[in-house]
Parts: sequence; structure tokens; C-alpha cells
Amino acid sequence: MSQASITIESRPPLPPFTRETAIQKVRMAEDAWNTRDPQRVSLAYTSDSRWRNRAEFPIGRAAIVEFLTRKWSRELDYRLIKELWAFAENRIAVRFAYEWRDDAGNWVRSYGNENWQFTAQGLMHLRFASINDLPIGEADRKFHWAEGPRPQDHPGLSELGL
Repeated sequence: MSQASITIESRPPLPPFTRETAIQKVRMAEDAWNTRDPQRVSLAYTSDSRWRNRAEFPIGRAAIVEFLTRKWSRELDYRLIKELWAFAENRIAVRFAYEWRDDAGNWVRSYGNENWQFTAQGLMHLRFASINDLPIGEADRKFHWAEGPRPQDHPGLSELGL
């Protein structure tokens, strides 16, 4: 195989991360997840990416797409906010909260932490998520934007006191 025919996938910003590039990477992940497009989201991960998400352990993009398709078919009106917690070299830790409702109209706010590890090309190779769910009333919701990415002027988790 010639060097010209080898394509290396890349997803800037690339490690080692600075505070600014880590924040950018976190916001890019948040924006992608808020599209609820499993195929698009999966492209940020290596083809052999390994996850731990609650009690599920998807490996690879196909499994990630399958997982996210199931997730977003159950978690309706999904809205997510992520916030940088820590970073070093090729790793980022985030805290997050997302709100969603089930098909019976019951609202939930899910809180959690994720640890991410990236390749030199900026693709996520490892993702470990710990998540807790809190039933909330519709009046207790805090994420009120139309579908898609969170508007730039919408408060983040710290500003919302979450």
C-alpha cells in the first residue's frame, strides 16, 4: 500500500491539550451529541474505541452507533451541557448534565462524569462515563433551547448552579 493511499483520520484540536483547546474539544463533543445523530457522533471516535457507559461496554464505531440509536429513541427531547473538569496531555475529564423525557412525558436530569483519552490524531479512543438519574418535574427543567447545539448565550452548568 502506498503512503498516498493511507488516510489518517484527524479531529482537531489535537493533543497535547491546552486549557483553551480542551474547552474547545468539550464544546465540540457537546454540540455533536446535541444533534442526536449517532453516525455523526461516532466519527469523533476511533474505529476501535472502547466505552463504558453505565452498564454497557460498546467497542468500535458500529457498536457506538447502535448504542446511541437506542439511547436517543428512549431519551426524547435530549439536551446536554458538558463542562471541562480537568485535562492533561491527551486526556480530558468532563462533568455533564442532560435533560430528557420518556415516552410517557416523565422528565429526568442525568448527571455524570466522563474520562476521555485521545489519539495523536484527536480521535477519542477511550470513554468512561458514570451517570446518575434524577426525576424532575417539567417546571424544574433548565435546558430550554430548540433542537441542536446549545446557543452560545445559554448558561453552562456552573452558571446554572448544577
